[in-house]
Amino acid sequence: MSARFNSEDEDLKIDTCRDGDAIILRTRGEVTVFTSPAFRETLRQATESMPPLVVLDLQETTYVDSSGVATLVEALQTVNRYKGRLVLAGMSRRVRGVFEIARLDTIFLVAADVAEALKA
Repeated sequence: MSARFNSEDEDLKIDTCRDGDAIILRTRGEVTVFTSPAFRETLRQATESMPPLVVLDLQETTYVDSSGVATLVEALQTVNRYKGRLVLAGMSRRVRGVFEIARLDTIFLVAADVAEALKA
C-alpha cells in the first residue's frame, strides 16, 4: 500500500510494506500540521490488523513539528494498547532533536535503521 499526500507547501510521501509480521512505513518529507491528518489515517490503517511490530522509517523525514509528534504519540498509544511494539528508525539529527527536547526519546523505541528495528 502506498500513499502520496500534497499540501500547499509541504509534501509527505508514505510507503507501506510488510516484512514478516512487521509493517514498515517509510516517510519522506515533512510531518507537519498540514500532512499529519493523512499520516494519522495511514497509521490507523496500518495498525488496524494489530501487527506485532510497526517500524516507522524516518530516514528521509526532514522535519517533524508538534502536530507530527502528537500523531506519533497517538500511534504509540494505539500499538501499546494491543501489546505491539512501535519502533522509530533512522531518525536524522534534526528529527531526533525534536524528540530529545520533548524527552520522548525515552518513551519511544529508537533504532539506528530498519534492520535494527526489525530485531527489536
